[in-house]
Parts: sequence; C-alpha cells; structure tokens
Amino acid sequence: MPFELWLTFVAASTALLMIPGPTVLLVLSYALSQGRRVAVASATGVALGDFIAMTASLLGLGALVLASATLFTVLKWIGALYLVWMGLKLLRAPHSEGLDTIATSDTTPRKVLGHTAAVTALNPKSIAFFIAFVPQFVSINAPLAPQFAILIATFVGLAALNALTFALLADKLRMTIKRPSVITWLTRSGGVALVGMGVMTATLRRAS
Repeated sequence: MPFELWLTFVAASTALLMIPGPTVLLVLSYALSQGRRVAVASATGVALGDFIAMTASLLGLGALVLASATLFTVLKWIGALYLVWMGLKLLRAPHSEGLDTIATSDTTPRKVLGHTAAVTALNPKSIAFFIAFVPQFVSINAPLAPQFAILIATFVGLAALNALTFALLADKLRMTIKRPSVITWLTRSGGVALVGMGVMTATLRRAS
C-alpha cells in the first residue's frame, strides 16, 4: 500500500471516528458515570468490536472485489449516498436531551469491555460503513490480505485511541458534556462530517 494512500486513510478514519455515534455516546456515558476507572476497558471494548465488524465486512468485500469491478463501482456510489443520507439525518435530528446514565456504580471494567465490544460489533451501520468506506483505499491489482491487515490494524488502533481520548476528556469535563446543547452540537458536527465523507467517497478514485 502506498504511504500517501495510507496517510489519507488515517486522516479520513480519524475524522470519521470522531463522529458521535452509538459507540462514542456509550463511551461518554460510562466515563461520565464512572470516570477513569473504566476508560481503558471501554477503549479496549471499542477496539475489539471494530476489529470483529471490520474483519467480517472486509471478508465479504474481498469476495465482491474479486467477483466484479462493476459491482465494486456500484458499491462505491451506494456507499457515498448512504454516508450523505446518514449525515443529513443527523443534521435534522431533534435537539438532544443529554446523555442517559447507562452504567451503575457496581459495573466492572470487564462488563464495560464486553458491553462496548458488543454494541460496536453488532451495530449494523458499522458493517455498512466499512463496506462503503474501505474500498477507496484498496488496490484490486495487489494481494488483498496484506492491504486488509494494514487497514484493520490502523483503524482498530485509531478507534482505541479515539475512545480512550473521549473517555478521559469526559471524565475531566463531566458537567460540560452533560449539557444538552453540547450533545446537540456534537450530533450536528457529526452530520456535517458524514456529508463531507460521502462527497469524498464519491470523488475518490479506486486505487490501482
């Protein structure tokens, strides 16, 4: 994989990971209720869940790439429209009433890890997102397995770092992040980012 293409993937993945979705809100909720003691567990759970979802998605994607270049191109446009649609949906979402408390004081780090991993891996939007997003960074003229390994390792590492950062920031800014206006702002920002990524997906050329 060309280094420049990998850097583009890192930049795009970082922007996408910061979009407030179920995983980010779950991590924030745990951090707000229990603080630092579950930060590492929640980040590990997110990484595990993304690893499972991304691996499953890319196995199917690999079969599709090998089967038909035309289907690959169709998938690209479907993915672009999907990302734009999700972004517009977030932009039109009603104002948030804040984060619900989903964790109790007796929740253990092991339970937090399992919960965040399950929510991340079983979110159908994650699988659809990986199939829509990752093809732009894959060369069909090179072996797929090494490329997938690099992309998975990169994304999972970034996901863990992102979740840990959110958890630690939430612990320090508990009262601020609990405000409905802040959650609404995060949601709107996520909508703008998704629309932008949808446009980028539509304009990127497949790696050769």
